[in-house]
Amino acid sequence: MAQDLLYFLPQWILIGTIIVLFFCDFFIGIKKQGIYPLVAAAGIVGMMIANGSIASLASKHLFSGMITFDAMGHFFHYLFGAAGLFGIFLSWKSPEVEKTDQTSYFTLLVALVLGMMLLSTSNHLLMLYLSLEMVSVLSYILTGYLRGVRRSTEASLKYVIYGGVASAIMVYGISLLYGLTGSLSFPEIASFIKTHAVDRPVLFTSVLMMMAGLGFKVAAVPFHFWCPDVYEGAPTPFTAFLSVGPKAAGVAILLRFFFVGLSQKTPEGFVLVKTTGWVEMMTILSIATMTVGNLAALVQTNMKRLLAYSSIAHAGYLLMGVAALNQEALTATLFYLVVYLIMNMGAFLVVIIIANQLGTEEVNGYRGLGRRGGQGTLLALSMAVFLFSLTGIPPMAGFIGKFYLFGAVIRSGLYGLAIVGVLNSVVSLYYYVRIVKLMFFDAPADHAPKITTAPSLAHSWVVSGLALLTLTLGLFWDGLAGIVSRSAGLFF
Repeated sequence: MAQDLLYFLPQWILIGTIIVLFFCDFFIGIKKQGIYPLVAAAGIVGMMIANGSIASLASKHLFSGMITFDAMGHFFHYLFGAAGLFGIFLSWKSPEVEKTDQTSYFTLLVALVLGMMLLSTSNHLLMLYLSLEMVSVLSYILTGYLRGVRRSTEASLKYVIYGGVASAIMVYGISLLYGLTGSLSFPEIASFIKTHAVDRPVLFTSVLMMMAGLGFKVAAVPFHFWCPDVYEGAPTPFTAFLSVGPKAAGVAILLRFFFVGLSQKTPEGFVLVKTTGWVEMMTILSIATMTVGNLAALVQTNMKRLLAYSSIAHAGYLLMGVAALNQEALTATLFYLVVYLIMNMGAFLVVIIIANQLGTEEVNGYRGLGRRGGQGTLLALSMAVFLFSLTGIPPMAGFIGKFYLFGAVIRSGLYGLAIVGVLNSVVSLYYYVRIVKLMFFDAPADHAPKITTAPSLAHSWVVSGLALLTLTLGLFWDGLAGIVSRSAGLFF
């Protein structure tokens, strides 16, 4: 147990940060609220440093097999740390966040990063459920954090109700799986299914019911209905974080559960321990998710809702990697998550700046943005880079991410899934290009206010930096691909 605590050092640092924020609230209160984002950011940076310091330790199961320390978990700690830092940065000097209790806001945000770390390294169904609930409950609170704003309260209530139902269905699926195998540990479940005769319809039903909770977390169809309302109603900085962080945590536990709990690793690759219809189920979910997300995005007039349906579509692309069930798909999924973090955070940062400057979240508010000169042109160019990357057009980083994903799917023989993925990318081009057309080819309204320097000059620099990074990774992706390839290791 004492040795396990060393592996748990990054999590301990976040726990310590949460305690420090509580004490800051007790002794400082609202006098110096600017200190809270700095403390939260320092804690997350400390977590990432600690994560690097234990990188050389051997992979092992911790705390009687409840969680796992391995290369993939190590990778996700960095990813969640980056998402947390972006969330803090976007919330810094945000008019929405400044109206709230900032101490609690940043404390809950750090706790959410901790919950995602625990979820991504869960190796036990009980730990999976507890960490999933930790992430969900904290997300409910932060979604409804705009006091007195009806759409925020409504979004939070819908989120709670939908999440509670999905969680209850998942718990019933867990109970069926436990009754079938007599274990809650992922490796032990795989071992039992491999060596014993099991009722396959019951096994399939239990996994299908578990997908209610896991699919809810990644916003996969048909568990996606909460997503547009929550994205629109939540504080925009938290919406940006929600679109990447919890989604990545959901993908991480999906990969871990299906690759470790229902598969075995052989010299030839991953093989299902029993034919459960899982590949077919994940293929159908992937197709439905990307199709529904892209078709619904075509008619959206609010940027946050449009990006919400875009997020649902990208969940479908990520599920392609889960369905492929090979090492290349595992690597491609991790690569795509990094790229998605960069381009989606960049797009949301532009939405935040435009909302603060022009007071609108509507798509028509971007009309003529690129023709206003100065700051407006810079924002429009950056937004175009992010949108083309989300579509998957070369030479953007999104193209490389989709290329890796589609290649892994083809190598698994799922040719139909790859074709549907390409067709959906073509569909997404319409609603992304529609925004680009509005920004560069439509004249701005006569009464449209002029775009000046962003309230914080740092926001402008970060937007430009993320756009440049999106382009750079589309041209020179080998370094990131190498890092991801070394990180795509699961401990069996």
